Amino acid sequence: MNEKKLAGEKAAEYIQNGMTIGLGSGSTVYWTIQKLGELVSQGLQIKAIPSSMETERLAKVAGIPLTSFFEVNELDLSIDGADEVDPTFNLIKGGGGALVREKFIDSFTRKFIIVVDESKLVTELGSFPLPVEVIPFGWEVTNKTLAELGCIPVLRKENDDIFISDNGNYIVDCHFPTIDDPISLHTNIKQLVGVVETGLFIDMADMMIVGKKDGVEIVTKKGIDEGKPK
Repeated sequence: MNEKKLAGEKAAEYIQNGMTIGLGSGSTVYWTIQKLGELVSQGLQIKAIPSSMETERLAKVAGIPLTSFFEVNELDLSIDGADEVDPTFNLIKGGGGALVREKFIDSFTRKFIIVVDESKLVTELGSFPLPVEVIPFGWEVTNKTLAELGCIPVLRKENDDIFISDNGNYIVDCHFPTIDDPISLHTNIKQLVGVVETGLFIDMADMMIVGKKDGVEIVTKKGIDEGKPK
């Protein structure tokens, strides 16, 4: 069984009629969107704000009604993936380049659920390069200041062209030996001129749904949950 599919579909069980939700990005949230499309076709009434153009496209194809922050100030629930999750629920996100919109959505939600497979669980962040979104103007200088924080910064490219985020910015993937103090690192990077946002999501997630070969595990900050939607 596809572990990502298990986790993504399980998250859909937490969405109730009448909710306004945030939809993240990535290969696991893909399965949440597909499941929600089925539920909407069966009568579930919800509205969603997508975190990326690709998520918006998938949601429209699935028949999920969309809204925006022009109409709502807070979401009932958001579901998103992660590139790495440590034992205290700190995350690295942005492998798909949607980290700014994802962080915006996940900051204005009552409940933030992470969906991952077991491969994303780590004891300490840093094996996955930390994405940092930067403005294109003067990115070379920003790149140098990022390097002074102890990383090897690499400008993200796609098919030999510079990767452009949905916000029109660049992504610099910062390779740190390890990230033992994510709070301080996030603060230090955010203070740099030219930086828009970092892929460090600190103390934001409320619950994690982990897809495993034999099913799913629901983990809250208090420990293992019985896995039943509240």
